[in-house]
Amino acid sequence: MAAETHAMDAPDATTRRDLAVRAAVEQGLVGGAEGTPPLVCLLDVAGIRASAAALTGAFAAAVAPGTPVLHAFAVKACPLVPVLRLLADRGLGCEVAGPGELALARAAGVVPERTVLDSPAKTVAELREALALGIAVNADNRQELDRLDALVAGAPTRSPIGVRINPQTGAGTIDALSTATATSKFGIALRDPGAREWLVRAYADRPWLTRLHIHSGSQGVPLSLIAEGVRDLHALAEEINAAAGRRQVDTLDIGGGLPVNFASDAEAPTYAQYVAALREAVPALFDGRYGLVTEFGRSLLAKHGLALSRVEYTKTTGGRRIALTHAGVQLATRTVYAPAAWPLRILPYDAKGTPKTGPPVPQDIAGPACFAGDLLATARDLPELAPGDLIAVPDTGAYFFTAHYGYNSLPRPPVHGFRTTPAGETRFTPIRPVQPPASLVAEAGGCFRDALL
Repeated sequence: MAAETHAMDAPDATTRRDLAVRAAVEQGLVGGAEGTPPLVCLLDVAGIRASAAALTGAFAAAVAPGTPVLHAFAVKACPLVPVLRLLADRGLGCEVAGPGELALARAAGVVPERTVLDSPAKTVAELREALALGIAVNADNRQELDRLDALVAGAPTRSPIGVRINPQTGAGTIDALSTATATSKFGIALRDPGAREWLVRAYADRPWLTRLHIHSGSQGVPLSLIAEGVRDLHALAEEINAAAGRRQVDTLDIGGGLPVNFASDAEAPTYAQYVAALREAVPALFDGRYGLVTEFGRSLLAKHGLALSRVEYTKTTGGRRIALTHAGVQLATRTVYAPAAWPLRILPYDAKGTPKTGPPVPQDIAGPACFAGDLLATARDLPELAPGDLIAVPDTGAYFFTAHYGYNSLPRPPVHGFRTTPAGETRFTPIRPVQPPASLVAEAGGCFRDALL
């Protein structure tokens, strides 16, 4: 890994954010000038590096010396090649869920040996490619395992192969994200009648099955419930190995899903707290008998992203102040459609990029899309906003502006990484350009204009 010292000496995350907003205005990345983008998204490079170090450090402090550990970043959380490259430089691999994400990981220089393929609907072609490359594969279901039987018999592979289980330990506070419910679509349900016995036999019949996989965590799931699923995974591995009379399962892929705090700048829970919860629930996990794989996404990137939009207009309707901005459903799809589950903070700045103060006034923060529910916040108490002001939406580095929703053919916004020197200077690096109209036309079948005439 490249040695870095300036990140440790840089200002804290909140200060870096304020400096970046002001610098974005001063350097013309966003603002009111003609031709200046009305919306820009920023990623704090120092923050991303710090999260990666916290993850790798928490596990390094817990595992027995010599234990192989792969931290595979969940590409779905932030599918940007420069971000994957940055994380690879910090020692992380990639967890991919299809050919598109695999292509991004390979473009970032992530080698097959540090890549894991997970998906509930892998095609034969996807499985064949993964096995040819030597990418680790976690089978989701019995029918996929039948496909792997044929592929492994037809061509030798160096890919580690495992099976994903659903421990059926229960849901968190967000049903749509809970992957360990009794009827979850993911994995083989461990508590269904006969399932455990079938799994033990399946491994006995297939000496090339050497891994077990689980992903019981996500936003809204408490650490205790995540740890319970990992405990069940470890117990199943012990049972399989005892039945086999050897150490057939040598690696446990424990997934990711560490929740993120969206209510303040505090990072909680931490990776150290996550590891402590695992050590309490299943202390043998770290004794060196099993290699470990993790698949964190949101917790690595969320706190380090910022969407910054100009306030285009303000109005009062029915006694309610409304600020019309360029940040809406195309960025924060989950917040717009499920605001109670995905609340976001709104940070007000004036036109120069200085934090705005003043008496709080209830205001709606509205996006640009043509439907009434395109709101990032409702009746939020903020200093009264005016045209030309800016709103910043923090904690958006994962699953927000990187998972674009194309309502009204709104373009993908530009993304810049930023670094802050100890002296307070902010330097930006382009990560993704603004999506041009020609790209939108191409996506909408522009080259087939006359096809239906």
